[in-house]
Amino acid sequence: MARIAAFLVVVAVALISGGWAQSQEAPWRIHTLFSVECQNYFDWQTVGLMHSFRKAGQPGPITRLLSCTDEEKKSYGGMDLAPTLEVPSMSRHPKTGDWYPAINKPAGVVHWLKHSKEAENVDWVVILDADMIIRGPIIPWELGAEKGKPVAAYYGYLVGCDNVLAKLHTTHPELCDKVGGLLAMHIDDLRALAPMWLSKTEEVREDRAHWATNYTGDIYNSGWISEMYGYSFGAAEVGLRHKINDNLMIYPGYIPREGIEPILLHYGLPFSVGNWSFSKLKHHEDNIVYDCGRLFPEPPYPREIKEMEVEPMKRRALFLNLECINTLNEGLLLQHATFGCPKPKWSKYLSFLKSKTFADLTQPKLLTPRSRQTMELHNEVSQATKEPEKPHPKIHTIFSTECSTYFDWQTVGLVHSFYQSGQPGNITRLLSCTEEDLKQYKGHDLAPTHYVPSMSRHPLTGDWYPAINKPAAVLHWLNHVKVDAQYIVILDADMIMRGPITPWEFNASRGRPVSTPYDYLIGCDNVLAKLHTRHPEACNKVGGVIIMHIDDLRRFAMLWLHKTEEVRADRSHWSKDITGDVYESGWISEMYGYSFGAAELNLKHIISNEILIYPGYVPVPGVKYRVFHYGLEFRVGNWSFDKANWRHVDLVNKCWAKFPDPPDPKTLVQTDNDALQRDLLSIECGSKLNEALRLHHERRKCPDPNSLASTKETRRQTVKPNQTKPTIESATPRKFGKIDESVDDIQVMKHDSVPKNDSQESLQPPEGTNGTFNSMRFWIIVLWAVSILAFLAVMSMMLSRRKGLKRRGKSHKPKRRASHSGFWDGNGNDRHLRSTETA
Repeated sequence: MARIAAFLVVVAVALISGGWAQSQEAPWRIHTLFSVECQNYFDWQTVGLMHSFRKAGQPGPITRLLSCTDEEKKSYGGMDLAPTLEVPSMSRHPKTGDWYPAINKPAGVVHWLKHSKEAENVDWVVILDADMIIRGPIIPWELGAEKGKPVAAYYGYLVGCDNVLAKLHTTHPELCDKVGGLLAMHIDDLRALAPMWLSKTEEVREDRAHWATNYTGDIYNSGWISEMYGYSFGAAEVGLRHKINDNLMIYPGYIPREGIEPILLHYGLPFSVGNWSFSKLKHHEDNIVYDCGRLFPEPPYPREIKEMEVEPMKRRALFLNLECINTLNEGLLLQHATFGCPKPKWSKYLSFLKSKTFADLTQPKLLTPRSRQTMELHNEVSQATKEPEKPHPKIHTIFSTECSTYFDWQTVGLVHSFYQSGQPGNITRLLSCTEEDLKQYKGHDLAPTHYVPSMSRHPLTGDWYPAINKPAAVLHWLNHVKVDAQYIVILDADMIMRGPITPWEFNASRGRPVSTPYDYLIGCDNVLAKLHTRHPEACNKVGGVIIMHIDDLRRFAMLWLHKTEEVRADRSHWSKDITGDVYESGWISEMYGYSFGAAELNLKHIISNEILIYPGYVPVPGVKYRVFHYGLEFRVGNWSFDKANWRHVDLVNKCWAKFPDPPDPKTLVQTDNDALQRDLLSIECGSKLNEALRLHHERRKCPDPNSLASTKETRRQTVKPNQTKPTIESATPRKFGKIDESVDDIQVMKHDSVPKNDSQESLQPPEGTNGTFNSMRFWIIVLWAVSILAFLAVMSMMLSRRKGLKRRGKSHKPKRRASHSGFWDGNGNDRHLRSTETA
């Protein structure tokens, strides 16, 4: 009876959902497809997607394209999880032997078109990934799809559409679109595309010479996204032009745009709510579908979110995170009932999943008026004038670093925040290294990278000044890379992006770059500017974030470098009164090089106070800052962060290494609103850095930190910053050999580093050094050992004394026992008797 009742519950849900879908009078037939393999990993994703498909009221049927080997089928138990078409597995390519499971997606679509009768009775096809949750009906024609013009989500990291990769693999590189995830297209377009999709996937997969991050955007350099390029290149070959919509799909953890209601959640990346987090990769072997009553760990409740986050859009993002995991768990609960599992025990969480509150939160979502209006306006313009809508100019973001672990963890933080911020265009790291550095460098895969010869040690003067690498790298990049962007956004590595930085929002134009205020550059107002530029009146005190037209940057870059060299050589004007440099070291010569170079060309900056904030500063109410610049120490209560303390700590190559966690926002005192908002921003910055490191370690496939072995490893890798006092010798760049005790070297240390001491022990995680002597655990062991040795020594002395007394007693008074030694003698005799009996 229990099984029958459970079955009726699920059937009722299906009928209700199906009835909702059928009530929508669709003028054309829709079919939804998704591709999986015979694994537990895909089974729980299937349960989530199928449940959301019914719940959202998606019109038409759905088919799971199940790729399995004959051997896998023998033990596979999930055939009933979804309407299924079995597809021969191509995970191991039948001709090349290459192991690449992602190819099953285009292969499965080709097989469906050839062998499914349903493919003959459909007008439109929606193609999804298994790791998605549908929030509302996906109607191709309502999204604006047309025959020859499919609708797709934006995959901006497919940089191969803009470089030699597209030219190698399609005869129409100009038609290559960076799309994926959600695909909605006419069946005729899919018939033309599918064979080419499969063929181009094989082609890109075999092109190992172009798997590098610089060509593909694949940070693993593994060719894993060959299938995505196969789609884009195949679509270009058959002349499909996509209508790209970046509003329909969102990754949980990302902040939705205001006024936009995403209808698809793609949980391909880890996401978190407070101390709770979820990553699909941690459940790769999880048989949760077949384990009655077990769900994914319950997240916080909606009312907790209201207390946790005050900013409306961030709070909305957290609600989307909850909706994703709760929908997955609701699907698992219903699936367990279908299997006839015993009714689970009551819990607060199960009660919530069955509540009206949850039902209201997860009812089907429709496209918002703002999204519809944008599409309708675009369509009207296209039909009326036959002219394409004028797009925003292309943007490219760059930042400069060196070959060191210090810049590596900064790179991890910045690149992670770049992809979360919604910043348009691509990002490139300008990596300045010597040839010797490159031989030992391990961070090639951290970001799309352009390699630049190091100028830290000036090739002509021998001056040690690493900051000059920034203008030198920008110049090298412009001279060696074909840049198709109209605007360049220049950032520093020690920044965290919080939102997009666009020229159209901040009104940048040719001749009018945008930047942020650096008021301490007092040299713009005194003799320094008069000495180094013909137009001192045009000198702007700016830096940090720069938005500049590419034409201005091409004219300006060489001057930036030359003026930096010029100011750096002007040691007679390094004093604090002239430069504002409290260390009087010439360290900010590069900043003056920028301002004086721009003045030479009469580039007048639009100076914005609403782009950048230093953590630890009180924010202006109502300003949505786009960038954290953590160049200065900041603190919240007893917790503090100073990037200089982590100069020699390898946080990137040691599994699960991270910074000390900032305080929980709930613990903050809320009486002073200015202090509260300041501390919340500081916590956000610190948390974002740790989040980036955690995701980096997951991508590197570090062992599960919850296992015993990896827990021990993590303990050994607990990272502590160096707190030693600076010395001239320790600040010197040792890779160049001879120590140069110049003012330059002292100031390198003062501004941007905590130097090495002679042993370097305190700068490294304990397992990398002999720093065990600093460990509390070691001292406990030592104390324990010393105590045992002391005890044994005392016992030995007492026994020796007893034996001596016994011998004297036997020789002088053989029949009389000394009363003062009776205890020991008695025990000794007892032991002797017991040992004799044992023998």
